[in-house]
Amino acid sequence: MEMGKRKYTMKLLLCAEFYYPSIGGVQEVVRQLAERFAHQGHDISIATTALKNRNFNSWNQVNIFSFSISGNNVRGLQGELSQYQNFVLSSKFDLIFIYAAQQWTFDGLWPILDQIKAKKIIVPCGYSGLQDPAYKDYFKQLPDILRKFDHIIYHAEQYRDFFFGQQNHLDHFSIIPNGADITEFSVATDQTFRQRMDIPENAKIIMTVGTFTGTKGHLEILSAFEIISKQLKNTSLILNGNTMPVQHTGKTISELWKYIAGYAKTNGWYITGKVIISTMLARFGVKTGLQLRIKKTLERINANKQADNKVIICNLPRQELIQAYLNADIFVFASNIEYSPLVLYEACAAGLPFISVPVGNAKEITVWTGGGEICPAPTDEKGYTRVNPEVLAAYIIDLLKNEQKLLDLSQAGKKASQESFNWDTLYKKYENLFISLIAHQVKNKTS
Repeated sequence: MEMGKRKYTMKLLLCAEFYYPSIGGVQEVVRQLAERFAHQGHDISIATTALKNRNFNSWNQVNIFSFSISGNNVRGLQGELSQYQNFVLSSKFDLIFIYAAQQWTFDGLWPILDQIKAKKIIVPCGYSGLQDPAYKDYFKQLPDILRKFDHIIYHAEQYRDFFFGQQNHLDHFSIIPNGADITEFSVATDQTFRQRMDIPENAKIIMTVGTFTGTKGHLEILSAFEIISKQLKNTSLILNGNTMPVQHTGKTISELWKYIAGYAKTNGWYITGKVIISTMLARFGVKTGLQLRIKKTLERINANKQADNKVIICNLPRQELIQAYLNADIFVFASNIEYSPLVLYEACAAGLPFISVPVGNAKEITVWTGGGEICPAPTDEKGYTRVNPEVLAAYIIDLLKNEQKLLDLSQAGKKASQESFNWDTLYKKYENLFISLIAHQVKNKTS
């Protein structure tokens, strides 16, 4: 990055609870930024949770420092917290960028914030616990914590993290939306995709993407598809997602109990008990909870053989998932809790019209991109959005029948993605902001 005639190299630490090869929205945003910073010649490190399937400490020029830590300040922090704090204090970074509150890479630094000499930036990511009574003290302390940061980045102007900042007079902020990697979606549509997925050439394809956590709307979409199957023939549903195991670092009975008690503090003992039982039964291959409800719904859909409809539950490799986006007719998003869903930006990049419930800043994304529609859905007292499958089914059917509207949404979304909501464009905003914050600290490097 050049300022005048001088070229600077920044030494940056990006902190995220999970990182590659883990899959998810947080992981993708941080990876897209980290790799672009590294490719521009900056010295980039990641601080993240240690994973069993990560047997490397560098990926695409990004250094990865893994710590066996889990939890947050409400559930309790377990693991190598002091090692993480010492690493941050001793590594002489120019800037520390933390992605998301309510997780250990952020909460674990609270006691040492005054000792950190590097510039500090936080992306709050929506404050999912803001309306949860268990987090009352957390959010009472948070304004003073955020005042110790040099900058706050929001992905939305119409969501609770931004409103929280305004209410607490936190004026050191920027709005930088999310986006998609348009290079990924610039490939040709593979005409053999349907054949590989055993989907008829003339079938309509509905798809969604999200980790199978129980809160990503898979069951709601499947229930809507059951209704659709009674009205439309030759329609396929792709439910794509990975599973994310419960993460804890306890190595002793007391540490494990601390983790369970912390989980119960935010989720209640009833839900905690169900999770423990489900986890134990899963070890023996017994389907419970979400899996069982999906199984029963699938059985009812499959019983309607005259409709020639099918459901595909999968975890496609990335290149194949891109082809799913390019071959589908509608992307549907019914998540219960969200911040700024990347999948909506990815749908736009693929020219795939979307229908989303009003979760996170989906309404804003719809206005910004023109690439989709919002299906109304109520929000409960804890801030969780739960759509009525009958209402969702009606929206999907109406849009599937409107070819002109599908075309208009497709073109608008793709244009918005190419012009504004892509990582090549968004990265420059991050780099300019980082440089402006640490220009007096970065090392001068001759060309």
